[in-house]
Amino acid sequence: MAGEIPQAQPPPAVPEPEPGPVPHPYLLLWRWRRNPLRRSSDRLAAWMSLGLVLAVLVAAPAAMFGVGDSAYRHYRSTAEDEARGRDQRPAVLTHDAPRHPEPGSEEAKKARYAAPVRFTGPDGASRTGTTEVEPGLPTGSTVLVWVDDEGRITEPPLTAEQIRSRTMGWAILAFLGVVLTGLAAHAATGQVLHRRNLAQWDAAWANTAPRWSRHP
Repeated sequence: MAGEIPQAQPPPAVPEPEPGPVPHPYLLLWRWRRNPLRRSSDRLAAWMSLGLVLAVLVAAPAAMFGVGDSAYRHYRSTAEDEARGRDQRPAVLTHDAPRHPEPGSEEAKKARYAAPVRFTGPDGASRTGTTEVEPGLPTGSTVLVWVDDEGRITEPPLTAEQIRSRTMGWAILAFLGVVLTGLAAHAATGQVLHRRNLAQWDAAWANTAPRWSRHP
């Protein structure tokens, strides 16, 4: 009938996507399985990869613990030497310390400014130096400074936390160094084998090409 509105039609069915190929569960182990496409270089690459993985699994923890133990002994000995050769002494500010732009803020509580001080050295002589102090300290304020055997202001001895963090840093670097070395060795051997395969393919094609180009 003219002018009649047609009835709504259901949307066309959307075809379901076809399932993709299911990877073979032993695809990663194809170099170990017997097949006519496997070459001697494939078997060699598989054994070399396995050897590198086992070597890294053994060497990485050993390097981490070995380097970590050496670093711990070194820093502990350093801390003991510093503790014997350094001591804290009172020092007096000779000039006002700079003021923080936001006094009373959390940043001001953590900020430290270099200020000149006067102190007595191990030999009893008056000495001057510079140390970091809280902002806004006036002239004449007393602070504690670490002084070495020669009467120079220095850093405090290493703390247990500093020894631990530096030891962990060296241990992690040793672990990563072994892993990266293993990856580099794997990449290098893979490149060598790849070039070897290319050379074999060129030699094989040099023997086969004349047969294909020969006219009957």
